[in-house]
Amino acid sequence: MRIFRIALLSVLLFATLLSAGAQEMATVDKPAPLFTLPDSRGKTHSLSEFKGKYIVLEWVNFDCPFVRKHYRSGNMPALQLAYREKGVVWLSICSSAPGKQGYFERKELTDRITQEHSASTAYLIDKDGAVGKMYGAKATPHMFVINPEGVLLYAGAIDDIASTKIDDLKRATNYVRECLDAALAGREAKVKTSNAYGCSVKYMD
Repeated sequence: MRIFRIALLSVLLFATLLSAGAQEMATVDKPAPLFTLPDSRGKTHSLSEFKGKYIVLEWVNFDCPFVRKHYRSGNMPALQLAYREKGVVWLSICSSAPGKQGYFERKELTDRITQEHSASTAYLIDKDGAVGKMYGAKATPHMFVINPEGVLLYAGAIDDIASTKIDDLKRATNYVRECLDAALAGREAKVKTSNAYGCSVKYMD
């Protein structure tokens, strides 16, 4: 009987820990997991400091061809600037581990941000990948939209054409734009989740 009780308690404890861990994962229509990360200038940002505003999280790797398409065409910087002017906070997050594609040391990173004409609110560094894994970020770009109450509204691809061709941008449906426009107009987005495409996030082994 004593062994049975111990086994039962172990199972219950495991289930409780599993449940607690699941609650920390990003899920659409649920509160977005909170985090704190340093930016490219050494300043620390917490997601909670932007409560009351719409927030876009953009997983980035400047050396990924899919990301390059959106930056070299001007598509991503234009989106960043357009929605920042509407009061949206745009956070680019790099979860590439040191030594892997997409990770840059301070001076090189500053130069690349300028070269790519990034207009995000901040470029955040998640070198141990903890935040990326918390959000289930699988690709670059992988996009998330959070409302002023801290609820995740959208998670997935930036658009519906998984391509590195700049010409495809003209006919693509941009899910992030659609979600933000709907939310700012007081409507629910038609698409709330999609499969992110791009390069795999270069997490630490």
